[in-house]
Amino acid sequence: MTAKIPFERAIHDHGATVLRVCRTVLGAGPDADDAWSDTFLAALRHWPDLADDANVEAWLVRVAQRKSLDVTRARARRAVPAADVPDRPAPRASGDGDVWRAVAELPERQRLAIAYHYLGGLPHAETAELIGGNATSVRRAAADGIKSLRRSYRAAAEGEESTP
Repeated sequence: MTAKIPFERAIHDHGATVLRVCRTVLGAGPDADDAWSDTFLAALRHWPDLADDANVEAWLVRVAQRKSLDVTRARARRAVPAADVPDRPAPRASGDGDVWRAVAELPERQRLAIAYHYLGGLPHAETAELIGGNATSVRRAAADGIKSLRRSYRAAAEGEESTP
């Protein structure tokens, strides 16, 4: 049986992964930073109960998923004031290199599949448990999302406007 690593080490080793997952689900900004903090606060409370041989990274990604979901639900309940409602969306600047915005524009299932599998390191089966469906459908959603991102960046590199 292996001994559990110190909590500070878990933050050091997995903090960047958790932040990438939060930013992918919520977008770059204060909400993702808050979800990251909430993830580690919750993890600290439950750290003594975690099994010594647990997959700490996968466990932290699951906690981050739940905290990100809490933020998403809170966003849905908040009113967003606007002085003027635009007639149409602002044009997208091509080639700006803003990967977070491109990821945020993906359909939710693709975005979550990418977040939990590629950034969080969860297997497709565990990702399916989080977002619903089965491993095959999650694998397809992640592949479609990556394909859309590649197409978007290829178009940006060629100077065209494209949406994922």
